[in-house]
Amino acid sequence: MAQTLYDKIWDNHVVYSDDSSDLSLLYIDRHYVHEVTSPQAFDGLRINRRRVRRPDLTFATVDHNVPTTDRSLPIIDQISSLQIKALENNCKEFGIPLFDIHNKYQGIVHVIGPELGLTLPGSTIVCGDSHTSTHGAFGSLAFGIGTSEVEHVLATQCLWLKKSKNFEIILHGGLKNNNGVSSKDVILNIIRKIGTSGGSGSVIEYKGDYISSLSMEKRMTICNMSIEGGARAGLVAPDNTTFEYLRDKVFSPKNESFEQLLDDWKDLRSDHGAKYDRTFSINIDNLAPQVTWGTNPAMTVDVDAVIPSPDEYAKGNDEEKKSAIKALKYMDLKPGIQITDIPIDRVFIGSCTNARLEDLIEASEAVKGKKVSSNVKAMVVPGSQQVKLAAEHLGLDEIFINAGFEWREPGCSMCLGMNPDILKAGERCASTSNRNFEGRQGTGGRTHLVSPIMAAAAAIAGKFVDVREWI
Repeated sequence: MAQTLYDKIWDNHVVYSDDSSDLSLLYIDRHYVHEVTSPQAFDGLRINRRRVRRPDLTFATVDHNVPTTDRSLPIIDQISSLQIKALENNCKEFGIPLFDIHNKYQGIVHVIGPELGLTLPGSTIVCGDSHTSTHGAFGSLAFGIGTSEVEHVLATQCLWLKKSKNFEIILHGGLKNNNGVSSKDVILNIIRKIGTSGGSGSVIEYKGDYISSLSMEKRMTICNMSIEGGARAGLVAPDNTTFEYLRDKVFSPKNESFEQLLDDWKDLRSDHGAKYDRTFSINIDNLAPQVTWGTNPAMTVDVDAVIPSPDEYAKGNDEEKKSAIKALKYMDLKPGIQITDIPIDRVFIGSCTNARLEDLIEASEAVKGKKVSSNVKAMVVPGSQQVKLAAEHLGLDEIFINAGFEWREPGCSMCLGMNPDILKAGERCASTSNRNFEGRQGTGGRTHLVSPIMAAAAAIAGKFVDVREWI
């Protein structure tokens, strides 16, 4: 029987199926841990006198609330300091490898997993973080879990799950007018079309010539935001681009072991004739840069458009209309305003969505030789120490600093209000992160999601601009 990629990975990891409940016990190949969702899980192990089942398959880093300023200074925020120290103590007690705040491999968990070669095709990956879907770019089944599930995986290396539906999204075309248009624009446009619950109960497999043409970093951006479309996970079938990316990474299998795995990895694709529960096609030939105007990622329009009216956005759905009215009030915006007339106060380039080297290179192209607007405070936060080092080797730090950006240490930073990098109430931010919820970047802060080059150009102009014209 023809199977989808998701079917194959699922079947390869089922330990036991309970037909009476539709639940299956799945084996987990990689468990990523960070400082925020793990303390209670480790406490649970102690209370029940359990050990970590496979510490060799568990990897920890600090990212969510680490300061992105001088690491030689004490951590001022007491909660952040306690959580970071707790993770250090827990990893030491239970024998888990930790990339701590001073480690050369420290960074955002969804950046370091792939760049270190820990994320491998065909594997199951979990983390106490919703954007674990990022790793699906490698043809792995990767998803976020709650704290109680973190404890369960630590103790058993398995997890009880109900199988999701198969959702196929085919991307036609190749961004013919692609100056300034990126994979971030593509995934925002997808969410705009299917809605924030469009992928509910499903694992999305992204297919088509456009996906095949993308680098791994751009595929990660798309899979990262699958969760914002309501999906459990996102998947891209591994190919030569995937294999070459993983070759010679720090933790990748080496030499003959790598070559032997390639034979298995090459079979990780959906069979011809495999059945999907839902299929959705999009032509992206003439896609414009995207900008969110509201308080969820589906509230998105083209950069050369205007903010829609609640009726226009809702298309007859009363709940969506109420949501749009509330969002416009929170964002202090009115229907009919040109996106390019919206001024901004802050710019954040970073997060597990867009803090990789390609993202920083893309952003630097918009700011080289220019200056940040006097009305804007802008910052760049690399996704990892390795990204930061590579960017500095290319001189990107000088480009950003000379333009007036702050060049920071790696961490989740302003993606979420869980560290000192937050918006003040009423501040409007062009952000390369993944969520524009109310208060996400700080109480009362107003977030517009954009691509790295769009954020960089907005920092220079002091407002949103159409980067196709800017370039």
